[in-house]
Amino acid sequence: MASETLDALREFAADLAWHAGRLTLRYFQIGLTPDLKDDQTPVTIADREAERLMRRMIEERYPHHSILGEEEGETRPGASHRWILDPIDGTKSFVQGVPLYGVLVGLERDGESVVGAVSFPALGDFLTAAKGQGCQWNGRRARVSPVSELRQATLLSSDAESMALYGRESAYRCLARSVRLVRTWGDAYGYSLVATGRAEIMIDPVMSVWDCAALFPIVTEAGGTFTDWNGVPTIHAGEAIGTNGVLLEQVLQAIRQG
Repeated sequence: MASETLDALREFAADLAWHAGRLTLRYFQIGLTPDLKDDQTPVTIADREAERLMRRMIEERYPHHSILGEEEGETRPGASHRWILDPIDGTKSFVQGVPLYGVLVGLERDGESVVGAVSFPALGDFLTAAKGQGCQWNGRRARVSPVSELRQATLLSSDAESMALYGRESAYRCLARSVRLVRTWGDAYGYSLVATGRAEIMIDPVMSVWDCAALFPIVTEAGGTFTDWNGVPTIHAGEAIGTNGVLLEQVLQAIRQG
């Protein structure tokens, strides 16, 4: 039986993200026309093939584990280990030929997020983390920013306009007025910037579990927080805030005032 130590699981998650990322590059910047799913979000052959590749690798290595993927649903629900896959996070960026898309691999063990791997194949950026083992960024330790005042912080989001769609516009605007810099370097890339100390806050009004599963250990093991909009650590809230940790309470206070 394959090893299920955190070291082995982290290494395997990294393999999954790396191989799937390499596959996506075959389809990057070649003028792909995406299909639309029922929720009107885009999907491409690269999304589908990358997920199928990761599923095959998991089935071969850990056939008793569960797999939840964005494109093909869940197998073996209730297993002690569940791999959660987003083959391309930021498909709109991918289709547009913008390199800020990622391959996300998360692992839950007994319901707890313990391993994450994120590849940004078009950038050559790679992050991995496991519970209690820290976060690695391109082979070196990743750490969040030490910024401790909201007025000195950089705030990121995927799409500022979506805040109104999900009833968060007032809270978001209050937070945005409180910081030094606001940018939309979004999707998983924004959370990677928080984990590596290049931004302090990333905020999303809507997130799926496959968007969050890899990012929770990445951000928290780098010293930050990954929570819902109430400050509760979770990947299941359907929303997310990533911070450098020291700013979390200030962020929540600004949101409550909005």
